[in-house]
Amino acid sequence: MITKAFAATIAGAAVLALTPMPLAAKSVGMKSGSYNGLSWQAQSMIIGQTPTSDILPPTNSIGGGDSLYFPSANKSGTVALIMDYGGGNLFICSGSLLNDRRSIATAGHCVSDGAGTANPLTTTAYFYDGDPNVRTPFGPGVAIDVSRYYVNPLYTGEVIDQNDIAVLRLSSLAPVTAQSYGLYLGGLTGVDFNVAGYGTRSTVGGAEGNTPPAGARTGWLREGDNMYDYAWGDAAFGGFFNGFFGSADVTYSYVSDFDNGLAAQDQACNIGSAVAGFSFGCDLGRGAREVGIAGGDSGGPGFVNGKLASINSYGLTFGPAWGDYGGGLNSGWGEFSGYVPVYIHEDWIKGVVPEPASWAMMISGFGMVGGAQRLAARRRRSGFVPA
Repeated sequence: MITKAFAATIAGAAVLALTPMPLAAKSVGMKSGSYNGLSWQAQSMIIGQTPTSDILPPTNSIGGGDSLYFPSANKSGTVALIMDYGGGNLFICSGSLLNDRRSIATAGHCVSDGAGTANPLTTTAYFYDGDPNVRTPFGPGVAIDVSRYYVNPLYTGEVIDQNDIAVLRLSSLAPVTAQSYGLYLGGLTGVDFNVAGYGTRSTVGGAEGNTPPAGARTGWLREGDNMYDYAWGDAAFGGFFNGFFGSADVTYSYVSDFDNGLAAQDQACNIGSAVAGFSFGCDLGRGAREVGIAGGDSGGPGFVNGKLASINSYGLTFGPAWGDYGGGLNSGWGEFSGYVPVYIHEDWIKGVVPEPASWAMMISGFGMVGGAQRLAARRRRSGFVPA
């Protein structure tokens, strides 16, 4: 049973909206709300155990950091997305190449405020060129413009929303060097996964997350590991989190916490056990490779067995009393990272993404049409007229 004391202690839970990160510094927006007397705060802003970036005073930081988090070969289909909203406002998100080789899966909030609409003036996908220390949007990698946006029509625009997913159609096929990803359609609770993104790095590691001046610029691809602890709609919670974060559906909104091997920072266990009334969500992490996500990692992939299992969506903390090492929204030890599972969106994704065989048939069809037109032209030039 949830006591009034517990409810009071989580009333100040803070949410980090992994909204598109600016390529240059800008003011940080805040949002707040409450439900049944419980308040939350959202803020628009891969952090590893050790540094994921080097420091370059006095201009913040560059690539480098612990090579433990450098991307592996199968990340060639993990892209940086640069959205131009006009007025010099360029923002970065992350995304994944799907098997049709012309579609990118990302977070809905990267390109939309909800209601199925898309807001950027333009979006460009930058494919990783294999050098972890080259800032991808400015390096030699292949860049392809987005020609069409598909935002899940159930996405509300709220920070925590299981429908925070979009598919972007590229104006041409992805480079042949880019790996594409199939969908992982199994359940996620207790499943280990690999996560990647181009978001904010840390020059310190999980102890300080991306707290200034330890924060590092976006644009360098990094990866790491974690485990899906549970979803907010897990039966163990008895519906406690329904409506807690707002009006959006969070039943299948999954989270992982950023463990450092100490029970004190096991926020998933502390929260899960308090709400469920028994030991639930308890785990001390994946060791040195455990990471948490940060702003700009939005839309990036969570992989299970090499398949796309989830979309990076948000960050969340219930504060130091429940395991947040440093307190505040800094993507440090003890904080939650939130994800949208692709298995609940299988039908929608397949509805907007052509099967690879369909693309092949279309290309073949275009070739046949072109051949027929060329034959007709030759016949006209020769004076041949069909009966």
